[in-house]
Amino acid sequence: MREEIKRPAPIHLKEGELLGKLPEKIGNVTLNYEFYPGEDLYSDGTVEDEILKIVKDASRVEYPSIIEDRKSWPVLYHLSPLRGNIVDWLPIKSGDKVLEIGSGCGAITEKLSEKAKNVTCVDLSAKRSHINAYRNQDKDNIEIYVGNFADIEPSLDHDYDFICMIGVFEYGQSYIHSKTPYEDFLNIIRKHVKNNGRIVIAIENRFGLKYWAGCKEDHLGTYFSGLEGYPEGGSARTFTRPGLEKILKSCGVENYSFYYPYPDYKFPTAIYSDKRLPNSGELTDNIRNFDRDRMVLFNEKYVFDGIIKDHLFDIFSNSYLVVIGEDPNIDYVKYSNDRALDYALRTEILDTLKGRVVRKIPLNEEAKAHIKSMKRSYELLKKRYEGSRLLINSCEISADGLYAEFPYEKGITLEELLDERLEKNDMEGFYRLFDQYLELISYGEECQVTDYDLIFANILVDGDKWTVIDYEWTVEKQIPTSEIAFRALYCYVLEEEKRNKLNLDLLIDKMGISQQEAEDYREKEGRFQKQVTGKRQSMGEIRASLGTYCVDPKDLMEQHLQKILDQRIQVYYDRGNGFCEEDSIYLPDVYVDRYLIEAEIFADGNVKALRVDPADHACMVKITEISLNGKAVPFQKKYIETNGRAVKAGTYVFDTSDPNINIKMTELPMAGENILSLKMKLTPLPEDMAQDMMGAVKRFF
Repeated sequence: MREEIKRPAPIHLKEGELLGKLPEKIGNVTLNYEFYPGEDLYSDGTVEDEILKIVKDASRVEYPSIIEDRKSWPVLYHLSPLRGNIVDWLPIKSGDKVLEIGSGCGAITEKLSEKAKNVTCVDLSAKRSHINAYRNQDKDNIEIYVGNFADIEPSLDHDYDFICMIGVFEYGQSYIHSKTPYEDFLNIIRKHVKNNGRIVIAIENRFGLKYWAGCKEDHLGTYFSGLEGYPEGGSARTFTRPGLEKILKSCGVENYSFYYPYPDYKFPTAIYSDKRLPNSGELTDNIRNFDRDRMVLFNEKYVFDGIIKDHLFDIFSNSYLVVIGEDPNIDYVKYSNDRALDYALRTEILDTLKGRVVRKIPLNEEAKAHIKSMKRSYELLKKRYEGSRLLINSCEISADGLYAEFPYEKGITLEELLDERLEKNDMEGFYRLFDQYLELISYGEECQVTDYDLIFANILVDGDKWTVIDYEWTVEKQIPTSEIAFRALYCYVLEEEKRNKLNLDLLIDKMGISQQEAEDYREKEGRFQKQVTGKRQSMGEIRASLGTYCVDPKDLMEQHLQKILDQRIQVYYDRGNGFCEEDSIYLPDVYVDRYLIEAEIFADGNVKALRVDPADHACMVKITEISLNGKAVPFQKKYIETNGRAVKAGTYVFDTSDPNINIKMTELPMAGENILSLKMKLTPLPEDMAQDMMGAVKRFF
């Protein structure tokens, strides 16, 4: 969690106490304090003690439940397994040597150590390095250097296969004190990588769409500070893509690739590239306010759709992952590791000698069986739909059993086609496509095999060719076509507000589904989702549990405008032709306290009467003072009339949304220029209560 915070006092150690206080070994992890200054200059405070206790006492498999129980942003940030997604896909081999700069509490170290031969970490904080060591104490390939990078750097090796800076490069000016800190930082780092090695930088995009939409800048916690160019300073600087490219080119870097972690690099669930950018409608997970409240200035999904259509995604991606060196040759990555362990996968699109392919890779031992089952699912579905026009994308399991591979199919998803019909309000075309879908998936309905997840996004359409590209949730039993189609519709409408225009009742009737069956199907879908997630909370549920808020400024503006409307009075002038809107004014800023109004109303000698409208809702008004040119106006009908009921002299109840008080100026001593001074207390009332009070007053009198 890299952000500007109030830091506690540094931990000072007396001379000679350093090695006695700080362990050189935690489990199998080595810690090197040769360059440690004896104090932690960066800390998130007491929460680090909490995290240290967790990693000492709990195993990794317990982290998800601890995250759910603690409902704490730092605990989520440092312990979530999704953090490692940002490097998990990189082609780090078992013999590789990796340097991680800014290793912190070890979320990235954990993943790197699973892949590489050895991992060298550098971090400023001893406490964070202890957290890193405790959580990874079973690994024997990690060494952590504790201290300032500038002090440690000269002693680092010069033959690393990968150097990773995840959320670190933006602090270059804190490490390097020069006129060109980021260029100098990069040049220093380049000295330590092999000729054919790679440097990996993950960083926020200064122009990321989430900041335009109302997320606070990650490091300062203020609105729009990055977009405005950090006018108030701060230790971190993020960059646009052109800004990063300018730094790369000034350092002589020519070989680099840009990747686009989504929603951002902290908890990425997908990683796009220039060879496989997101499609319209694909970016739906945009509420990113785990650590602090945010505004929602617009619907980011719709804006992203427009950005994608106009080929501007690389400018507005929330984060960047820059790989300096050889292209990893992976075009796209999608993670499904917020599921139960049995179903945790990584999906990749890449080019091979036999062409472009899609691979599904298990992320643990438990998920290997799920991967292998896909081959059987393919064979069963192919047999069921043989002779129909619905094709099943072929599947092969690699010789080592480490992944399932599918040919990359071209086309547009049925979901996108249906969306196009909805956008054009072509309901006839929508229903025609849906009828075709129903016809195709119902083929072989009597078979004891069903793809339960035949949602519209899992079918590619290329002309007359319809291909099922994902059949992960195939079961060996008969399920009615109506249930599969209902689920597809249910998921489709649930994901997108604009799809609510669909007449679901018509579609349900078309499939012959009763209301009770529809309810049963919804309950079954809920059970299925719990099966997939292993009863773990989704990231959306975790975000909600943290207690951060999304505020719609449009609602705030309406409330503010209403407050302005509520805190003014309207004055009408009768110059002999009655009251009219054309001869009226609003007096703002008349409230001197929450319920107390004070106003001075100017009137020339031609005014026959004044009408004061104190509010636009039911209320009770108590006039505490009313005078004309300094002389009190009596509380008598001869001088004052209202459309309310008098409770007593000067106090009135109004059960209308247009209360008014008429002052008969002709009955009062007038001059050429006059000032009516008015003080009154106004209490808003519910309309039904005001009506009851007026009725009671009427009966009393």
